[in-house]
Amino acid sequence: MSAPLPSPLQGLKVVELGQLIAGPFAAKTLADFGADVVKIEPPPRNGRGGGDPLRGWRLVKDGTSVWWQVQARNKRSVALDLRQPEAQDIVRRLAAEADVLIENFRPGAMEEWGLGPEVLQRQNPALIMLRVSGYGQTGPYRDRPGFGVVAEAMGGLRHLSGEPGRVPVRVGVSIGDTLASLHGVIGILLALQHRHRTVSHEAPRGRGQVVDVALFEAVFNCMESLLPEYSAFGAVRGPAGSAMPGIAPTNAYLCADGSHVLIAGNGDSIFRRLMACIGRPDLGEAPDLQDNAGRVARVAELDAAIGAWTAGLTAQGVLAALEAAEVPAGKIYTVADIAADPHYAARDMLRTVRLDDGSDLLVPGFVPRLSASPGGHRRNAPALGQDTDAVLREVGLSEAQIAALRERGVVA
Repeated sequence: MSAPLPSPLQGLKVVELGQLIAGPFAAKTLADFGADVVKIEPPPRNGRGGGDPLRGWRLVKDGTSVWWQVQARNKRSVALDLRQPEAQDIVRRLAAEADVLIENFRPGAMEEWGLGPEVLQRQNPALIMLRVSGYGQTGPYRDRPGFGVVAEAMGGLRHLSGEPGRVPVRVGVSIGDTLASLHGVIGILLALQHRHRTVSHEAPRGRGQVVDVALFEAVFNCMESLLPEYSAFGAVRGPAGSAMPGIAPTNAYLCADGSHVLIAGNGDSIFRRLMACIGRPDLGEAPDLQDNAGRVARVAELDAAIGAWTAGLTAQGVLAALEAAEVPAGKIYTVADIAADPHYAARDMLRTVRLDDGSDLLVPGFVPRLSASPGGHRRNAPALGQDTDAVLREVGLSEAQIAALRERGVVA
């Protein structure tokens, strides 16, 4: 395990009530930079299951998803049955001392448990609540069940993904959830700044607030010029495969060894260097190709010329030539390429953690990189309920009270 690192969020207390991806990814990001994240998970029921469902998602090693070692690192796990009033009271105790509470249940669930902002912020006016949901806490769709994949569709991303005339495809990762998580982290940091500025005699810790993140809005916020183009021109952008509509030439090109290389030759001077590199100075010097608008009008011709050149070289040959010509390009990586890449290693993006069984596991590093207070690995992802007793003691429960709660199945 890495030596302790200076942490910008050290001392920040976070209660995480979310499951799967959106809420937990936001909490993971805070935990990476020093926040004390207490993750609330459901205990086993009838001797089966329990915990965040992500513990069992995708590829599993010794009964636990290896994804879990990324999503839950640096967190503490408390197993509570939130359907029971005693468990709800424990959350209120935790929230009374917390800086941030993160939840991604359907709107209204927290209120049904007596854990809505009107309750929690009454007892702790400085509390910041991040609420992630499919459609937000207000509006006609608020009560609809919402998942990241649906948000990608509603937010406009799915319509742009894939090849023209074919069924839209998903990106390949849960990008809708992740975008919502990152917007949530931004919202928390903004709310902490606001809290700092509202410190007063009446509010010695400052004023908290609710950060309302809708999955579809997080996706929509990244849709660049989609809406203004529709407003100004009635243009409905569609899928364009590996190209970038309205920007040329930028595409993925097949090489002689079957690999694809992404080439971005869309800057004016870059375009001229690219054309010289591929042996087509005639195109590089053509008067009507000296700006992007002219190149877009002849994009099919440019793609064909570049593709003819890459088809005669291996990916390594293409990249070597383009690097020498100072043209941005890169191989389309598989995860095997990532794991073997020296630049990933040099940037400390390939971290090794030692699991309980003594084996090593590669996990992603910490992003963003801070020069004075970087993120760090303080502890592995917890077992279900690993920290229940310790956290309950911290909120003032005695050993006898903890034992009684365990006997009744409130905690595990």
